[in-house]
Amino acid sequence: MTRPALSYTIWFSQRTGSTLLNYALASTGVAGNPSEWLHFQHKDPAAFTRGDLENIWRHGTTPNGVFGLKIGFEQRWIDTFRAMFELPPEASRAEVWSTAFPHCSKHIYMTRRNKVRLAVSWWRAIVTGEWHRKFGEKPQAQDIADKYNEEAIKHLLIQSMMCEAAIEDFLSESGIVPLTIVYEDFIQDYEGTVMNVLQYLGIPSDGVTVAPPALDRLADEVAEAWVQRFREESQRGWTHIRW
Repeated sequence: MTRPALSYTIWFSQRTGSTLLNYALASTGVAGNPSEWLHFQHKDPAAFTRGDLENIWRHGTTPNGVFGLKIGFEQRWIDTFRAMFELPPEASRAEVWSTAFPHCSKHIYMTRRNKVRLAVSWWRAIVTGEWHRKFGEKPQAQDIADKYNEEAIKHLLIQSMMCEAAIEDFLSESGIVPLTIVYEDFIQDYEGTVMNVLQYLGIPSDGVTVAPPALDRLADEVAEAWVQRFREESQRGWTHIRW
């Protein structure tokens, strides 16, 4: 298996548009296929082999040698790769990661400004089982209005913040300045964002076509009602209402 000539990683927490970006970049044919390759490995990381890693390279690399993947930060994979390649304890986490994914000098960090809407979107996906909706598909006919759960949304809010903290700690520790993509900006400038990624990766974009968005937004009236309810209930009794 030929090693990738360039690898890049998309770091994300849930509901930040990472799958939409994955499809968009893959559609160009020149930016790898940055899917959740490690997530698809339905095995204990301790049982993960170099053969599994090479299989991931194969599926995530386009003919020009560019490989991409996306992942929410998980320390267990760093530990797995450190052991696999017998790297010393003093090797930084970024060095370990770049050993597993050759020439991984480019990192993209996806975030979302409004964490309440992120958490509500995440809870809606859990309740409905609808994580993505292909463009043009009809919404699922489900009555979920009574599925609001303040504690669940609060838990997901904290979980998203901790995931981002872990990513930011990894990047800062390694002196990595990533390309940051904000969800709210991405959906306003879909094609421009994709072209900006290609430029960041150093991939010529002349003649490159970006496919239209593959996914529809899932936000609806129920989700918005949950956002407003959470906003009000979380600040009940506050002297200074922030939002």
